[in-house]
Amino acid sequence: MTLKTMNGAPAGASRRAFLSGGAALAGLAVATPRAFARASDRIEGLLAQMTIEEKAGQLSCFADMIRPPVGDMNPLVNIRNAQTLTAELQAGRIGVLMNGVGAQAALETQKTAVEGSRLKIPLLFAADVIHGFRTVFPIPLAEAASFDPHLAERTARAAAIEATASGLHWTFAPMVDVARDQRWGRVAEGSGEDVFLGEVLAAARVRGFQGKDLKADDSMLATPKHFAAYGAVTAGLEYNSVELSEATLREVHLPPFQAAFAAGAMTVMSAFNDVNGVPATANKRLLTDVLRGEWGFKGVVISDYTADQELVAHGFAADDRDAARLAILAGVDISMQSGLYIRYLPELVASGAVPLAVVDAAVRRVLALKEAIGLFDNPYRSLDPKAEAYHTATPAMRALSREAGARSIVLLKNDKTLLPLPKAGKRLALIGPFADDRDNVLGAWGGFFADRRLNVDLASGLRAQLADPASLVVERGCDVEAMIAGGFERAVAAAQGADIVLLAVGESQDMTGEAKSRTDIRIPPVQMRLAEAIAATGKPVVVLLRHGRAIQLEGVVRDAPAILATWFLGSEMGNAVADVLFGTVNPSGRLPVSFPIDSGQEPFFYNGRTTGRPAPADPNAQEYKARWRSIRNDALYPFGFGLTYTRFDVTDMKLSTPRLEWNDTLHVTAKVKNSGDLHGEHVVQLYIRDRVASRTRPVRELKGFQRVSLAPGAEREVRFDLKRQNLMFVGDNDYWIAEPGVFDVWIANSSVDGLTAEFELLPAG
Repeated sequence: MTLKTMNGAPAGASRRAFLSGGAALAGLAVATPRAFARASDRIEGLLAQMTIEEKAGQLSCFADMIRPPVGDMNPLVNIRNAQTLTAELQAGRIGVLMNGVGAQAALETQKTAVEGSRLKIPLLFAADVIHGFRTVFPIPLAEAASFDPHLAERTARAAAIEATASGLHWTFAPMVDVARDQRWGRVAEGSGEDVFLGEVLAAARVRGFQGKDLKADDSMLATPKHFAAYGAVTAGLEYNSVELSEATLREVHLPPFQAAFAAGAMTVMSAFNDVNGVPATANKRLLTDVLRGEWGFKGVVISDYTADQELVAHGFAADDRDAARLAILAGVDISMQSGLYIRYLPELVASGAVPLAVVDAAVRRVLALKEAIGLFDNPYRSLDPKAEAYHTATPAMRALSREAGARSIVLLKNDKTLLPLPKAGKRLALIGPFADDRDNVLGAWGGFFADRRLNVDLASGLRAQLADPASLVVERGCDVEAMIAGGFERAVAAAQGADIVLLAVGESQDMTGEAKSRTDIRIPPVQMRLAEAIAATGKPVVVLLRHGRAIQLEGVVRDAPAILATWFLGSEMGNAVADVLFGTVNPSGRLPVSFPIDSGQEPFFYNGRTTGRPAPADPNAQEYKARWRSIRNDALYPFGFGLTYTRFDVTDMKLSTPRLEWNDTLHVTAKVKNSGDLHGEHVVQLYIRDRVASRTRPVRELKGFQRVSLAPGAEREVRFDLKRQNLMFVGDNDYWIAEPGVFDVWIANSSVDGLTAEFELLPAG
């Protein structure tokens, strides 16, 4: 993603001097929506009439206590009751309400704003619709395992249809933070550790939420978040500081945002964290110089929940008044929940501490956003109570949740082809705290608006597909982090009476998501003791992992003959897992995060840079090399890894040329064959490495992937295209550059294997 580029150097210049003459990736320049190209006469007319108090109101977002949120508000700050909100709506002092649902109540609230206020400016209704609404889809990290942007677009579209039918216009999603430390709880909300995968899925989800027509009743404004570098919080600790180089900021953490903007996102949320000592919500360099100056973003910036007020706790603002001043001057258009703009902007403008022009510019953007989605012409769009029942939790929605769940599962291990299981003829024991649990299928944010009556637990999903439901015995054995009286004994007895044990262990829903950082990402000890007791029976075990991050696997769980990464899959979790266990769906998921050998490796990611003393191939050689004393420098299961019930062979890798001209395209091809007995899908991945550069480069970088669906015996050629722009990185003076030289390229099944070749990027002619 281009932040800054420089013109190409002459052919005779040194290797360091060859700089890009165009965008880092073609077609990803930030588009300027027509709504923001020029303020309409209507908007200018409103601005001319508005008082400073009404302007401050348009720049304020509050929890909708007229139709109170079902989920917990975090934290409980500045909550206004319904009577107070109604009075402020009539005074024109609120622009956005959030996290209230229900079309009928929203219709009545909008009438208060439009018909009861002086200037009749409609409200925006917003909410945290992260991975589904009433029908819940897999957590974003799980869905990223599908490596399927079309699926991500479809689930976002479905969520938008349900949410807008319930009276919403705007979602605070997708989260596009690149997260490389699995201790951080909010890994669950994003697309994992890779920049390219994050870019592709960010764009897909924006397209899905917003649809093709922003004024359509089922279009929902998307908000990429958190700007910026929230995924890099120190030690994976929620809300913590971020300290990173300019190159890493620009290469790793900013590109998914630009991809989201290129896909049409018109809003963005500032982050809680600081970046190199400057809190993101008061970071003028990020919010104005980079976002608006370098990228040309014309849309709306909203703070995260009370993030402007938290500038005081950061030690960056002297008090709340100072915090409001810093946030508006940095480029935050809308203050969420703190109420600081309503309280302080009028006086700040009157005193000259904040120029009126700054406030007016922010109000223009907010009004332009409302105009862009048609609220001025149709303030009651998306507020039809009849549509709410018609579009919610339909059979099609549930079917999509089931499909998405099955496509998100990753088969990590399948010794002696234990899976798929037969639907008849075997006695099964389903054991573990998640065996028949319906409360831990949705994942972080999933339960905020969910219809929990839709939740399908594992036991129900399995029994629905077994020829004889009575052939399944269910015992929890223990709770997530505590013993159950007699639980181990009953679980062991169930295992002894079974042919195969299904062990459902891992994290609870409350162990992942916001404010759920963990220092130790292992399965809780009580579950490990249960697993050891079950393994001692000698029965074959299939591990069904429940998790919202990559976790450390050890002991009998790591050594089980079959392991499925099942994440939190949403409303249809039980059915989706059963589809894969019994082979109705051939698993095709790939890991979007590296599973470490040990928690102590974190932060751990596949595309780290090499060192001057790289780890040796010999695992026993450890002196004076970049490796840990006790373990090798590898992942237990690497990024991009995943098995299927069939076998795919990738052969005959070819390059169209060994020498890539500066402005040409290199075609990389290979043949993919299904050499097994079952129809399946394979995710073919393209990686590169710049061998020698003016800055050290990652050992590999994902630059493309394709899903290939093949019947048994079928073969297909895949082709990837590489241009100079795909080879760029941030060099001296923070410009995106491409340097001539030799590159390695892989067509691979994961980030650690594959066929390899090399090519040379030639200097500009």
